[in-house]
Amino acid sequence: MSLAEISSEIDHLNDAERDCLENCFEAAETCEWCADECLDEDEDMARCIRLCRDVADIASMHARFMARESGYSQHLADVCAEVCEECAEECERHDHHHCQVCADVVRECAESCREMAS
Repeated sequence: MSLAEISSEIDHLNDAERDCLENCFEAAETCEWCADECLDEDEDMARCIRLCRDVADIASMHARFMARESGYSQHLADVCAEVCEECAEECERHDHHHCQVCADVVRECAESCREMAS
């Protein structure tokens, strides 16, 4: 079963929350990949790696909070959006393909988290 199919089964989510949940999981996966790829780069990528790891943790936590209908989900959406935006800015500074992909994915996650939180 795909993530979209699973999230469609969670009946307490509206469309914006469902999109946010899916975007959070995608951001978490992409950030884990980006952080791993950054380890192989010659330049100092410490800040990029740290922010990617932060996004991976906060985005997956936020998705889990949404899935279980936690009362803290909206608060976490704001934090997730903030961390995603900072990560996107950092990734955009690097020319590596994985960083550019990551920047796009986390920007989308930030947008859906901001929409959900409002």
